[in-house]
Amino acid sequence: MQPQKHSHIEYLDHPADVKFRASGKTIEEAFEYAALAMFGAMIDTDTVQPATTLDIDLDADDCEELLYNFLSELLYLFEVEEIVFGRFDVERIGRYDDSYHLRAHATGEKINLERHRFDVGVKAVTFHDMMIEQTDVGYTVQVVVDT
Repeated sequence: MQPQKHSHIEYLDHPADVKFRASGKTIEEAFEYAALAMFGAMIDTDTVQPATTLDIDLDADDCEELLYNFLSELLYLFEVEEIVFGRFDVERIGRYDDSYHLRAHATGEKINLERHRFDVGVKAVTFHDMMIEQTDVGYTVQVVVDT
């Protein structure tokens, strides 16, 4: 299965894992597309029905760690709760005192193997080649996930 195509997501060549870039007008939107890219590498997210929405609140020392924590939390929920996500709404990312905070919602449903076909399994998010960059039109993030 080829990863889903989306104008805000670019899958990059990587010898062993999945590497992608996601961009958005805001950092929140870039994080949303990064989550969609990670799940889009595993499954056709268009097959996911919006049955359950989970709240996510995270803190980190910097934005890269926040992105890592966000994607790792989604992967944890996928593995433990057996929920596949197809929609992500990052309400806000802000800096408070010496840390960064993320408030988001992930929407999806329990895995249904009759409708959800997995060809790639993501084991973990990595810091390898991770990048968050502000551009003239918004933000771009780059992530490598271990498969």
